[in-house]
Amino acid sequence: MSVVAIVLVFRSVDPRQAADIIARASPGWLLVAAGFLAVDLVVRAARWRALLAPIRDVPLGATLSYLLVGYLANNVLPARLGELVRCHYMGDRQGLSRATVLGTVVVERVVDIAVVVAIAAVAILVLSVRGTVASAVLVGLAIGVLLAVALAIGVAAHRLPGAERLARAVDRWPQVGAVTSRLRAGLAVAGRPRTLALALALTGVAWASTLLAFAAVGQAIGVQLTIGQASLLASGVALASAIPAGPASLGTFELAAVRIGQALGVATASAFAIGLLVHGAILVVTSAGGVAALVRLGWRADRAAAGTSPEVAD
Repeated sequence: MSVVAIVLVFRSVDPRQAADIIARASPGWLLVAAGFLAVDLVVRAARWRALLAPIRDVPLGATLSYLLVGYLANNVLPARLGELVRCHYMGDRQGLSRATVLGTVVVERVVDIAVVVAIAAVAILVLSVRGTVASAVLVGLAIGVLLAVALAIGVAAHRLPGAERLARAVDRWPQVGAVTSRLRAGLAVAGRPRTLALALALTGVAWASTLLAFAAVGQAIGVQLTIGQASLLASGVALASAIPAGPASLGTFELAAVRIGQALGVATASAFAIGLLVHGAILVVTSAGGVAALVRLGWRADRAAAGTSPEVAD
């Protein structure tokens, strides 16, 4: 996916023109964008902590560290495998089941997609955008609805007809049953209205910071994006980045920025420059934070300090 996206990008962008635009970018506005991205990360850590609260009260600093380690892994591993790394990292150090932590991350992803699709849909209506971009958002909406339904089924699986029969079948494989039960314990946080409402509110704040980062990068290269345009760029790029691709969503991120920029009437080279600069800022902030967290926490947990054994978390 990344290779195909990169080929498509360079077929439609003049590299020299884009390089000239990037070279003239204002460092001050780029620092502002990096600041908004840092706020976004802290808010996302607070959201994850809120989702974990019914299971375990994990300090915000620790939650942010685990999140940053996961983002660092996403930057070097394909298909967003960093999500599994952060589940392992938190489970290893907090004495939690990794499957339970994964359940909270699944809820987080569904909430994220729901908010991103909502932002994109509103932006499309306000900006009267048509064509491929609008169609892609509709596909994202359909996927979001399916994920929400799947999450609801996962939360209420024990109440559905035939649940007892399925439970008896799973009992034949105790290890599978144990992992399934722990995963459902994480998914169950979606059944708490206050927790879900707080997660949705924090997700809105996080994406507000991200779209302001896009607007700041636009200012850095002399492109004044409206809130609607920045919203569509941020949400559209996020939807494209959800597609399994190479490390750091390389290529798919930039291709989405170019296609959405074209739909908004932004020059192709400028749209590519915005996408590349935002992507670069994200990689710098998350990689620096991830390395710092990894150095501070270490790769292996101190079992004596954690007060648990390797067998506690699956």
